[in-house]
Amino acid sequence: MADSRIVDQYGRPIQYDKLTEELAAARTTGIRQVWHQSVASGLTPGRLANILQAAAEGSAHDYLTLAEEMEERDLHYASVLGTRKLAISGLSIRVEAASDDAEDVRRADELKEIVDSPEFGELQADLTDAMGKGYAVSEIMWDRSGKTWNPQRFEPRDQRFFQFDRDTGRELRLLDEADPVNGVALAPYKFIVHLPRIRSGLPIRGGLARLAAVGYMCKAWTWKDWMGFADIFGMPMRVGRYGPGASKDDIATLMSAVANLGSDAAAVIPDSMRIDFTQAANVTGAGDFFKGLAEWWDKQVSKAVVGQTMSTDDGSSQAQATIHNEVRLDLLQADAKAESNTLNRYFVRPWCDLNFAPGRPYPRLIIDVPKPENTKIFIEALKELVPLGFKVEQSVVSDRLNIPAPAEGAELLGIPAPVATPPLAQATNSEQVPRKPVVLPDIVDNQVRTMERAVGVHLDDMVEEIKDLLDSVTSLEAFRDRLIETYPTMTTNQLADAIADGLAAASLAGRDDILRGL
Repeated sequence: MADSRIVDQYGRPIQYDKLTEELAAARTTGIRQVWHQSVASGLTPGRLANILQAAAEGSAHDYLTLAEEMEERDLHYASVLGTRKLAISGLSIRVEAASDDAEDVRRADELKEIVDSPEFGELQADLTDAMGKGYAVSEIMWDRSGKTWNPQRFEPRDQRFFQFDRDTGRELRLLDEADPVNGVALAPYKFIVHLPRIRSGLPIRGGLARLAAVGYMCKAWTWKDWMGFADIFGMPMRVGRYGPGASKDDIATLMSAVANLGSDAAAVIPDSMRIDFTQAANVTGAGDFFKGLAEWWDKQVSKAVVGQTMSTDDGSSQAQATIHNEVRLDLLQADAKAESNTLNRYFVRPWCDLNFAPGRPYPRLIIDVPKPENTKIFIEALKELVPLGFKVEQSVVSDRLNIPAPAEGAELLGIPAPVATPPLAQATNSEQVPRKPVVLPDIVDNQVRTMERAVGVHLDDMVEEIKDLLDSVTSLEAFRDRLIETYPTMTTNQLADAIADGLAAASLAGRDDILRGL
């Protein structure tokens, strides 16, 4: 077995011969099989309690089977859990170099080629299965046919092929015939283990299926009782009538006909018998009771999985939907951060250690979560600040508004250019065009220009402070409040002195005009 001087985060040396082998594949016979008996059928409170307790103590096979069956049997749970999974798996991944050094940039570019591959997108989706079950595992099938170690594919592995150690409940081990009780340690740089960090504590207790299990069981009972109620009271009563001389065989024939009408809607009886249909019993409010109970449990599951009920169960206004979208954004950011950490820990580091010399920091994968922005507030702020001298790059505005740079030669929107006035033609007769009178510079204009030069530097300093303040807030209301708080601390002495000098000069100019008039 070829060991390497490269060790993983736990100090274990890399075994090169295992990197290209399938270590956690399913087998027809043995401890890792793909066929499992149902757990959800006939689920009772006592049985559910035992399943959850066994999972917390290290035997999670039945719990993981139940979590899988819940997604297959409960349409609402499958919908809300699928919504949360798709929200994270549909986000784009950004590769960030460790620095601007050429070597770090080169490594980031090579990593980006892997991240952009379809196989990596499938990995991103497979890891979201951890949200329901508490963890997800994908096995990296490395390829060494070229000059570098690159992933050939990522194989998602059944969570029931693994178990947590019984000492700490945190180390995931592979079930194997070599140690069927405790399992064997995972091979270094071979597996990607994603823990969604939905809640603190033991990983096996952090899955959303554990939260929704009671709701699933109670709703299943509600559906069963509701269907039984509909079967009894939802159809008209069928009453068979026979005469006093009817024999036992005649009565049996009539009974069979009445029963067949419930399923086949067809029956044959003698002329001496008849079947009457009476109106179904009217049990007021009973059907609404079952419906309300099922909907109540759906709402509890929605709160547990997506954090709200507005977009899944209730009708909502635009303002309400906006508020609840912010709640879902918090969940999405947490999920993206957890999956980013998993990919950096279990894939980026192994890939770099296998292909490059040690000693340099690793590039990072970041799952970007787009933040909704009120562009109207941003545009209104620009309209107010740019005339004051606030300097903004056009590319920054284009990026914030998601407007790409125009192509060369493209027809552009904009304010029409003013039409140039042609020069007056020279007079062809004796009449000459009168010359415009020469306007002497006004003393007020001169004073205004002098003031602009005097206060320009100080105003630029104030504008820079306002610019920094604007970058630190997210709304005009917050900008207004911060501006009121910050204004007393701004340096305004030089500006005040310049204004005082200007007022004094204006006063003297006015006195001079009066004296000249006298």
